[in-house]
Order: sequence, then structure tokens, then C-alpha cells
Amino acid sequence: MGLCSEGLNYTQNTRSMGRSSCFFFFFLILVFFAFFSALVTASERMVDGELSINLVVYKHKHKHSGFSAAECPGACQYRCSKTAYKKPCMFFCQKCCFKCRCVPPGTYAHKEVCPCYNNWKTQRGGPKCP
Repeated sequence: MGLCSEGLNYTQNTRSMGRSSCFFFFFLILVFFAFFSALVTASERMVDGELSINLVVYKHKHKHSGFSAAECPGACQYRCSKTAYKKPCMFFCQKCCFKCRCVPPGTYAHKEVCPCYNNWKTQRGGPKCP
């Protein structure tokens, strides 16, 4: 016999008692799972809250400087993603990144964030880094 078996044939009252206890049992399980999922969601929000606080703290210290040589190609790929001249952009961006260990944020401008990147000039005086 299961927890909610309706095989009781004693009286009408016994059947209704069996059904009501069965519904109560399932209702109790449903409440337990709702409480547990709310608890998990609250803990996830707390973790997300801590992460967002950490991101706000690190937002001011931008991650466009201090690159390792392995991080330069990915940063330059994004920097050169919208240009029509991808090969020269990638060549010079990586050359600048390897020297300066910095790539400005975005796909253009913002060179003031990386002084070395911004100040490295060609022989003609033009910007060396894209």
C-alpha cells in the first residue's frame, strides 16, 4: 500500500480522510520545495550582490593594462573587430600591446587610458597604435 492509496473500503469517512491526508501530504511537500527554492534563490542573490560589489570596486581599475603576452591577441582582436583593415590593425595593435602591456577599451578612441599606447608615434609623427 502506498502513502495515498485509496484502497480503503471501510466507510465514506475513511476515504475522505485518506484523500485529505494525501492532499495535505502533497501540499506539505510542495511548500517544502517552494521554501527550499526560495532559500537557494536568496543565496544566489547574495552571491550576485557580492560579485556586483566586487565588479564595482574593480571597475575603476580597468583591465586594459597589465596584459600578459598571451592576453594581447584577444584584446587586439576585439579592438580591431570593426575596422576594414584587420591585418595591419592586428599587427600594430599586438606590437603596441607587447610593448605597452595595454590596449584601450572599445573598438576605437579612448587611447588616453593607455599613455604608452597613445604616445608611441611613427617617424612621421602619426599614431603608431590603432
